Amino acid sequence: MPIGIQAMKLKRRQFLGTAVASTAGAIGASELLQAAPTTSDNPTGLVPLGKELKVCRIGIGTGVKSCNRQSNATRMAREKFDQLLRDAYDQGIRLFDLADLYGSHPYVARVLKGKPRDSYQLSSKVWFHPGGIPDEDRGDADVMVKRFLKELNTDYLDLVQIHCMSKRDWPAQMRKQMDLLAGLKQQGVIRAHGVSCHAVEALEAAAEEPWVDVVHARINPDGVKMDGPAAKVVPAMRKIHAAGKGLIAMKIIGEGAFGKDEKKRQQSVRFVMGLGCVDVMIVGFEKKEEILEFKTRVGRLLG
Repeated sequence: MPIGIQAMKLKRRQFLGTAVASTAGAIGASELLQAAPTTSDNPTGLVPLGKELKVCRIGIGTGVKSCNRQSNATRMAREKFDQLLRDAYDQGIRLFDLADLYGSHPYVARVLKGKPRDSYQLSSKVWFHPGGIPDEDRGDADVMVKRFLKELNTDYLDLVQIHCMSKRDWPAQMRKQMDLLAGLKQQGVIRAHGVSCHAVEALEAAAEEPWVDVVHARINPDGVKMDGPAAKVVPAMRKIHAAGKGLIAMKIIGEGAFGKDEKKRQQSVRFVMGLGCVDVMIVGFEKKEEILEFKTRVGRLLG
């Protein structure tokens, strides 16, 4: 065996060993060692996300502490948020994670105006819970997505998800909307569809639902802002990935809870990347320095 390959495998084992230690034994080492090798050592390179998409490995989230079309991002001064989005793009982060609930569509459209459409990816989410968006903007998924296209000044969206599902029977409840999104995918208006989950039961249902292309899941080793402890969430995530669906990890920094603790940030990123089932990571960056740190940290773990 060539020395270079041996060194790569040793580094991989050392990396996963640290991930195992960070879970305090909640998840077996033998499971973690089943992790698939990464496809690129570029922290912002394109990676497969399910069967339909290739997207940036790191995405910028715009929905930290969001409701009623406001979030930490939109509550910044407009110039500050615009600059943050430019900084993300300039650093190679080309996946923008949006939602009707966040109110971030016009900001992203403004900053990306004039940039080649194939140089970035747009992910958004449709909202069907009471409150959150004005009643006059409600409608079926196809109507809302067409509005998203206008708000984002684009001909298509890379991914549209049904937002914040928390029940095991969400596929039955959302079947009409799922069918409408499937129709938009056939038309080329969206490239993939899926769901963001806020309960282990919803994740388990997503793993079994053929309609799902991509899932958003909340994950970090400490269970902060999650649907339960990692020992319960990770098995559901692994089922999703094993079913050939794309998996996006969110809450890696605990919705900012680890912002002042470098050790916890390091442990969480190592843990998530070591699971072997996460394709893409979304972080709600609020400063350029946070983008640079996360990108550097991911690059070191991939190297």
